[in-house]
Amino acid sequence: MSDNMQVLGREDSLSTTQNRVLRNTYALLGLSMIPTVIGAYVGLQMNFSWMAMHPFMFAIGFMAAMFGIFKLIAVNQNSGVGVWLLLGMTFLFGIMLGPILQFALHISNGAEIIGLAAAGTGITFLSLAGIASSPARDFSSIGKFLFIGLILAIVAGLANLYFQIPALSLAISGISVLIFSGYILYDVNQIVRGGQTNYVMATLNLYLDIYNLFVNLLQILLSILGNRD
Repeated sequence: MSDNMQVLGREDSLSTTQNRVLRNTYALLGLSMIPTVIGAYVGLQMNFSWMAMHPFMFAIGFMAAMFGIFKLIAVNQNSGVGVWLLLGMTFLFGIMLGPILQFALHISNGAEIIGLAAAGTGITFLSLAGIASSPARDFSSIGKFLFIGLILAIVAGLANLYFQIPALSLAISGISVLIFSGYILYDVNQIVRGGQTNYVMATLNLYLDIYNLFVNLLQILLSILGNRD
């Protein structure tokens, strides 16, 4: 009887921890959208012609810088510094939306396409997060396949900066939408099943999922629906 009570107590404690992590993650995720929007506004005012001149070198440098920030956030994940680093990172990511938003807003139906991409991202996230929020479901097995797919997509994306093949770019965006949708399932499920117990790192993962889902969905919609008349 005593052993059963101890097991139930541990399960209740774990469930409480998971719920707290998920609640804090969603709260910080919502907060992170504020510096993202501010950064996007700043990015809209910037001139990114320098980036277009050296896209490959910029992509490599940007990824190196971002991985450095990710490392700093991971090191400080248990302190307020980690939160501020995360919010600073989302501001920078907002700025990097500048080029695609500038392109979109220079076509006649660009604003509508941005809104459609944002709505599609929100609906996809809420739907997949709802599916993944059941502890009875286990999506841990897809993590390895998603990681391999992500590496291949990054390599293909870097290669296409040189080849500039529109069809390949569209294909990469389509595959990326599937990959980051899968990562939403995986990352939310990791939280509810106790695989991720730090809300700062959980927020970082989900933010990157949502951000990349939005960017790739926007690229697809611009390619298909963009009116360049």
